[in-house]
Amino acid sequence: MENGIKGKVVAITGASGGIGKATAIMLAAKGAKVVLGARRADELKTLADQIIKDGGEAAFAVTDVRQRTDLTQLIQLACERYGRLDVLVNNAGVSQLSRIDELDVEGWEDMIDINLKGVLYGIAAAMPVFRSQDSGHIINIISTSGIKIVPNQGVYAATKNAVRTITEAMRQEGGHQLRVTGISPGIVQTDFANNLKNLDLRAATDKRMRDIAISPAAIARAVVYAIEQPEDVEIGDIVVRPTIQD
Repeated sequence: MENGIKGKVVAITGASGGIGKATAIMLAAKGAKVVLGARRADELKTLADQIIKDGGEAAFAVTDVRQRTDLTQLIQLACERYGRLDVLVNNAGVSQLSRIDELDVEGWEDMIDINLKGVLYGIAAAMPVFRSQDSGHIINIISTSGIKIVPNQGVYAATKNAVRTITEAMRQEGGHQLRVTGISPGIVQTDFANNLKNLDLRAATDKRMRDIAISPAAIARAVVYAIEQPEDVEIGDIVVRPTIQD
């Protein structure tokens, strides 16, 4: 493979927008065969059509990472369409920011189901394929919120720290057959704030994004960097944030 990416089959969750979309476009441009999963069917089709029109290869399946069967079907699609799976990018995530004592139990459950269980379901779907191939690469998109703990992000940060722990444990357990990478974005231009219930927090988050957020392409470049390394090189942990971010 000329660039370490050409011909590789990469499945991406949360691929319909933001970091997932930027990653899919960048990888496809470098010759990867991308398998796109997200809940928004129209956006997935539009993205896949764009990649194909630009000369790339893409397939997609509507994927809700809260449903284990959806992740299994996404990985099956990769194997049926392209014969293998080289990389899984666990990117799907959601935030509901609030003080813990506000008791947004529904928001907690959503973050746990998507940010944590969704990652585990992806791992459960991909690992049998990686074992059968004797090779594979898991990339978990985490967050700097799991590095610096601040008010209103307690449960969100907890889910991200759980993924950080899982990522490191898998890195130690994986041996030479499995590469594992954790990438922690800082403030990125995405729809992160759109679903926040607290309108004051939504407005403050929107302003902070307008002021300092970096492009999703910055995170996509980190994914590319991790994948394109020689097979005996593992990039374990990457933090990518605006230079101005605390």
